Amino acid sequence: MTTLRIATRKSPLALWQSEHVAAGLRASHPGLLVELVPMSTSGDEVVDRSLAAIGGKGLFLKELELAMQRGDADCAVHSLKDVPMTLEPGFALPAFLERADYADGFVSKQFEGIAALPYGARVGTSSLRRQAQLRALRPDLQLLNLRGNVNTRLAKLDAGEYDAIVLACAGLQRLGFGDRIRERLQAPHWLPAPAQGAITIECREGDAATIVLCAMLDHADTRSCVEAERAMNRALHGSCHVPVAAYAQLDGRQLRLDGLVGSAIDGSAVRAHGTGPVEAPETLGGQVAHALLAQGAGALITASGA
Repeated sequence: MTTLRIATRKSPLALWQSEHVAAGLRASHPGLLVELVPMSTSGDEVVDRSLAAIGGKGLFLKELELAMQRGDADCAVHSLKDVPMTLEPGFALPAFLERADYADGFVSKQFEGIAALPYGARVGTSSLRRQAQLRALRPDLQLLNLRGNVNTRLAKLDAGEYDAIVLACAGLQRLGFGDRIRERLQAPHWLPAPAQGAITIECREGDAATIVLCAMLDHADTRSCVEAERAMNRALHGSCHVPVAAYAQLDGRQLRLDGLVGSAIDGSAVRAHGTGPVEAPETLGGQVAHALLAQGAGALITASGA
């Protein structure tokens, strides 16, 4: 009987996502044994500084990739928005699961939405992308660092350290906290991180058997959308050091991609959108990136220190 070992972070959300993938694999391959290999990563352990300050979202992947290289795991499960635009050599993403809610959620004990916050309210988020869009809407707000897993962030809000926080709707919903969302921040007015809401499976590029097993969970429409978003970000050399946002959606056999590059310092931003055939998502991503650069995105990226 075949056994598949999934490397995963230990946070409640990461474990939920890995169990979700494991259930899908078991359903697709009756008789397959699927085991989780929980691991701690540098990104989880250092929570007193922003990701941009400690090396980026790739810190969530490194230990899991090393486990696969050592042979301690066959694949790993990630939030796709945490996966760098260019993978380390020797790795592949054989499956993008069907995307959940892409949007950000405004969470507060007292206030119904961003517009309802009092002058100078304290809002917790370490995401430069979220900071840029908050600055554009409400330059008066105090934007404060917020790290840790979903449960930790909610606990800090409930303890009174913040008047509100902004988190991904998908993560809240997956952990049973969907009722904490007071305002859903939606496209095109508010844009998410590229690939937000999507789960991916990573494995070794030469491991054909694991690739075949995992590819059964690939969702074609999700793949088209997130590949457009990631291609735009890649063309902009985006990372967690750069406030880049993107959201693609299907309209029949056409893709529409909205993109934004902003400033977490003063809220200034440039926006662009484009459409193209669903079969060519990376071309569309490049076109929207080019349109953003033509409007001055390069200066914003440089100013962010990327």
